[in-house]
Amino acid sequence: MLAATIAFIVSLVLSALILPWMIIYMRSHDEGQQIRGEGPKWHAKKSGTPTMGGTVFVLVASIITIVACAMTGQLTKSVWMLIVALLGYGIIGFLDDGLKLFYKRNLGLRAWQKFALQLVLAAIIVALAASDHFKFALYLPFAGVVTSTALFIFFVIFWLVGFSNAVNLSDGLDGLATGLSFIAYGTYAWLAFKAGQAGGLIFCLAVMGGLAAFFMYNHKPAKIFMGDAGSLALGGGLAAVSILLNRPWSLLLVGIVFVCETASVILQVISFQTTGKRIFKMTPIHHHFEMLGWSEWKVDIVFWIVGLIGSAIYLAIWG
Repeated sequence: MLAATIAFIVSLVLSALILPWMIIYMRSHDEGQQIRGEGPKWHAKKSGTPTMGGTVFVLVASIITIVACAMTGQLTKSVWMLIVALLGYGIIGFLDDGLKLFYKRNLGLRAWQKFALQLVLAAIIVALAASDHFKFALYLPFAGVVTSTALFIFFVIFWLVGFSNAVNLSDGLDGLATGLSFIAYGTYAWLAFKAGQAGGLIFCLAVMGGLAAFFMYNHKPAKIFMGDAGSLALGGGLAAVSILLNRPWSLLLVGIVFVCETASVILQVISFQTTGKRIFKMTPIHHHFEMLGWSEWKVDIVFWIVGLIGSAIYLAIWG
């Protein structure tokens, strides 16, 4: 617990020290976010805000996790699985953000390119789990524990890719994904502590320290965005830690807002393609509430509360 607490503090301090320099550098080089034309019109004023801030807390959290776990004898293959998920999806996001900045547009990697890279990384993570003699068993509601290796591999790949994209979709308002991720990682930090997973605890607290520092510059009005480098990494890390703790289904409650954001996009597409009508004014669903007249702060606070309630329900029943 002491090592995990130190990891949190060091991650917070280092991230808080590095981020202002990154903001200054990106502003001086005119490296800012290009806002989607199809988004809410009032978001246009955010164009030019420095982005890729996620690279700071992803790198800091990864390095601190490696150092802290090595010093405490917890640098196992399972911990490397978490680091590879966080860093790997962060690198994919970095490539996506980098192309957007280089070409001064909102399109980075093409959808198929990003998806292909996410699949390859998920396969690497599965291979790491297999090399660590990970138990390839999955609990299915109403069916019990299923020991099908093929099913488990498919599920892990789906979970990693799905939640990396789910957090990415939630990163549309100042501070929203940062706060939601802090809550989710905090929940898994507690579960890791109870399970005696010291490596997982250090990892979660290191990420939380970076997020706490990042929020100081990311709350409304945001001085910097995390970009895909942060959101894809956070989602991949959450999926990986839920699998490590053998609680993958917990993400449906702990990450309930991420699930709802993703579901809103899927439902909107299906509805429009089949009936020509939209269910929501705009998706992901946080934009729907903006279109109803909610301020960004109101959406943030309500969504954070929903995230807290989801985590609290899970901990109360299964924690």
